[in-house]
Amino acid sequence: MKEPIQEHNFEPRWPVVMAILAAVLLLAELPGRIRLVPAWVPYVLGIMVLVPILGSALTSGKAQWLRIERTITFLFAAVAVVTIFANITNLVGAMIRRPAEVSGLQLLASSIGVWVTNVLVFSLVYWQVDRGGPGPRANNAGPRPDWLFPQTGAPDDAPPGWKPVFIDYLFMGFSTATAFSPTDSLPLTPRAKVLMMLESTFSLVTIVIVASRAINILGS
Repeated sequence: MKEPIQEHNFEPRWPVVMAILAAVLLLAELPGRIRLVPAWVPYVLGIMVLVPILGSALTSGKAQWLRIERTITFLFAAVAVVTIFANITNLVGAMIRRPAEVSGLQLLASSIGVWVTNVLVFSLVYWQVDRGGPGPRANNAGPRPDWLFPQTGAPDDAPPGWKPVFIDYLFMGFSTATAFSPTDSLPLTPRAKVLMMLESTFSLVTIVIVASRAINILGS
């Protein structure tokens, strides 16, 4: 039986913890008329995903904790993506069916919350997908990259042994949601392209339809 790969290098998890906490708070604090689930549900999901991440941090990346962390993070992201889609659908429905009941401020706050959650959740997915996740990536034990970062294409201008960490995927998620297209990091695999298209679609609908309508109401 093949022995599991022993992890030696470990990426700090505090930026990931901060991103998850921010996503949970934004999902929980959506206005009551827009929120589809009770406010306590995001907190329960947050605790579930934070436990294995903290386990990885406390054990400096033991193989079993990395596997659990990866699985739970994907489950959290899947639930969050479904929630984002449902919230966007609910926002558009509220604008069409009951515009008098939803104020421009509620729409604006909801659109900002959904947009930021979209960025954070997809950043987590990118972080776990690329090169097999943070554990294999940190130890050069993963598959080929899903994204080409500029530091990889210009190794002489990057620190020795540079590897992408969560902040790089957060920037990529922010850029994708803002520009609706790749910026400095290029997708190399079909799954990377599909993920970026999905994030851009959520962002486009949130900004163009919901946020613009909210601003129009507030300005009238």
